[in-house]
Amino acid sequence: MYDLAIIGGGINGVGIARDAAGRGLKVLLVERDDLASHTSSASTKLVHGGLRYLEHYEFNLVRKALKEREVLLRAAPHIIWPMRFVLPVDEGMRPAWFLRLGLFLYDHLGGRDILPGTKSLNLHKDRRGGPLQKRLKKGFAYSDCWVEDARLVSLTARDAAERGADIRTRAECTGLERSSDCWNLKIEQNGEQTIETAKVLVNAAGPWVDPVTAMYDRSNTAAKLRLVKGSHIVVKRKYEGDDSYIFQNRDGRIIFAIPYEGDYTLIGTTDQPWSYSEGPAKISDTETDYLCDAASEYFESPVTRADIMWTYSGVRPLFDDHSRTAATVTRDFVFDYDDENGAPVLSIFGGKITTYRVLALQAIRTLSDALNVDGDDWTKEAHLPGGDFPPDGFDELVEEYANRWDYIDKGVLYRLVRAYGTDTAYMLKDVKTVTDLGQEFGSGLYEIELNWLIDHEFACTAKDVLWRRSKLGLHMTEAEQQAVTQWFAHRDEETKVNPGLS
Repeated sequence: MYDLAIIGGGINGVGIARDAAGRGLKVLLVERDDLASHTSSASTKLVHGGLRYLEHYEFNLVRKALKEREVLLRAAPHIIWPMRFVLPVDEGMRPAWFLRLGLFLYDHLGGRDILPGTKSLNLHKDRRGGPLQKRLKKGFAYSDCWVEDARLVSLTARDAAERGADIRTRAECTGLERSSDCWNLKIEQNGEQTIETAKVLVNAAGPWVDPVTAMYDRSNTAAKLRLVKGSHIVVKRKYEGDDSYIFQNRDGRIIFAIPYEGDYTLIGTTDQPWSYSEGPAKISDTETDYLCDAASEYFESPVTRADIMWTYSGVRPLFDDHSRTAATVTRDFVFDYDDENGAPVLSIFGGKITTYRVLALQAIRTLSDALNVDGDDWTKEAHLPGGDFPPDGFDELVEEYANRWDYIDKGVLYRLVRAYGTDTAYMLKDVKTVTDLGQEFGSGLYEIELNWLIDHEFACTAKDVLWRRSKLGLHMTEAEQQAVTQWFAHRDEETKVNPGLS
């Protein structure tokens, strides 16, 4: 008998699993695909307050998110780091005084200890105006944070597992039965079916919250989700430097242009209605043109389809507050808790990566009576795996490891520390020569890292590694990627022959 069963291996599901496991609860999490294989790996990859939400008077959401920026930065400074954003003032858009007022609120609503505040810019004199069209004379620079979104999910799941949670990927819940005091979950994994029992159920299935609800409550036909697709393009690097840009569009929306993976610029996002009938989310021609045109309105060098190296799309499972447009639907999370019709169930709608820890805490507090736990905020001071070093200590850590493993290429070590933080030392603890890293696949990916991701971060396929737990797929040739795929296939065959290898 589990205390808590969670359906969904996105950021909300793993966040709740971690918080609950840290309280000594017996937790089961099932995810049909890989961790973060849908919405949680398709974000704009920001830990931010959401500047534009101030226009919609979502002050509580913005305050909540602003407070979380530095909490998460301290918890995982290897995968989360400060970033400066340049907001140009453009004639015919929001006036300078309005933007400055919004940024004043942004600086003060949530408090800051680490992140610098807003600064006015003369774009004709400041280097950050260099990539922009010359009509843009004035702007502002403000702070938020970048996050490796899929890594945040896998590290949170790992922390949950190390605290005792049972994390099962490629495990689909195909049936739910509710009694007065427990839930029976029918789970299919690796061609086998099992029945697991839990006192409480959390439905954190993201875009599939409503279909999961229908498994046990066919009378509940009212959809509570507003499904909104967001798409991004990754183009050849448009400018030098580490600053990002936020551009206003004629339709009232904004887009970001962000340095990405060293060689690229990430541009997004869109807001398009989506339905299950469309199949897997993918960018449309209309969205592609929208992002190219919106960025070209600001950059001196236009963004064209020929620049695009990769695209990705995800579906945001927003709570349907009946807003007129997709862009104005609330981004805050909403809970639906029911303990009157049988064993307790908590369904989760919406949410943002930035506020996932707060969502998890509030979920546990909502379930505190059913689970017989208190609601203390233990995760606020807890590091994620590899994050036990100061937010300003990254470069020092790289230097320390570069001296310790001076026979490993420093660029490779930099990437490893950026991905794994202090866990890099555990990964490399038995490495005495470069040969000990195992087979090299290209772009600094070695066999030792693949084994680490399988053993510690639930990776099962080449795609899990190349496009979620890293973005090495952007840097590797087709032949190099195929070599990783073949390595996994060979390992799977060996595991079948010798199950002790798994």
